Amino acid sequence: MWASGGLRPFSVKAKLGTLVVVSVFITTGLVVVALKTATELRFITVFSIIATLLLTQFVAHSLTAPLDEMNTVARSISEGDYTRRVRGAGRHDELGDLAVTINRMADELAAQDVQRKELVANVSHELRTPIAGLRAVLENVVDGVMRPDAETMRTALKQTERLGRLVETLLDLSRLDNGVVPLKALRFEVWPYLSGVLKEANMSVSQRAGLASDSGSHTRTDVHLHLDVSPPELTAHADPERLHQVVANLIDNAVKHSPPHGRVTVRARRGAYPQSLVLEVQDEGPGIPRSEWHRVFERFNRGDGPRTKGKGDGGTGLGLAIARWAVDLHGGRIAVAESERGCRIRVSLPGEPRTQS
Repeated sequence: MWASGGLRPFSVKAKLGTLVVVSVFITTGLVVVALKTATELRFITVFSIIATLLLTQFVAHSLTAPLDEMNTVARSISEGDYTRRVRGAGRHDELGDLAVTINRMADELAAQDVQRKELVANVSHELRTPIAGLRAVLENVVDGVMRPDAETMRTALKQTERLGRLVETLLDLSRLDNGVVPLKALRFEVWPYLSGVLKEANMSVSQRAGLASDSGSHTRTDVHLHLDVSPPELTAHADPERLHQVVANLIDNAVKHSPPHGRVTVRARRGAYPQSLVLEVQDEGPGIPRSEWHRVFERFNRGDGPRTKGKGDGGTGLGLAIARWAVDLHGGRIAVAESERGCRIRVSLPGEPRTQS
């Protein structure tokens, strides 16, 4: 392999050097021919110039044609078209290196553009629930359905606080790829924590039930949420706010795909390590085909199996992707698990960091 910055056999420097050497050989050869054949020098000069110009034109075209293509691709990229690529990436010279660099830059810009769009979609998806809940409370107060008493105001305040926390969380999401998202893990009791998450989910559903929903969040009031924590005094070590994103999105997804009067079960068990936690959310719906398991947590994936056929819920396909993001941030694992009926998604959180002895 040639050292970086050295002369490569097919480099531009080598080609230009070859051009000079060949031109000198052609001129010298013609001069020798002239001396041996008594050909006039003016004819030799004309032939030498023509041969050198043809050779120079050939080499110049091989160098400028890729540059013209790179200029066209770079102009397209500057106008926001990230689909164009330079074809000369296979060349073994400096122009090939430049083509690889331009193509890599186009890939990175395209990825950043997708991330920007996904971030906007994430923000919209995550802010819908508290905004819809707050709107429902305020509309009920304005319409006289609810009295503006302390309990009602506490409900509105809770949704507002939730909204503020989500804004902060989603701003952290924009810094995810830089590895600077903070994780505020602490020890907490699992039963009261999950009870609060389920209660909030039921409250949000009740408040949204009378509203026309275009958010993709469910308005099902016929699905029963069941909590199963064993042992009851179970504790875990995790970031409660991030874990809330996981459980809330899994519950929302399970309720959407539950049959009428179905049941969604949230189970919590102790994991293999201190303060580790294994969570499962199971519904009684049609389930997910095994062939789709690997795509379940991809962003914008809404599947094409029986769970989504005929369902116009308007979901963005981001809920499970956000759940995976939050689990990955803990260093845990989320996956679809085997189930005789419905869909079962298992979350494993590692608990307290283990110190090296």
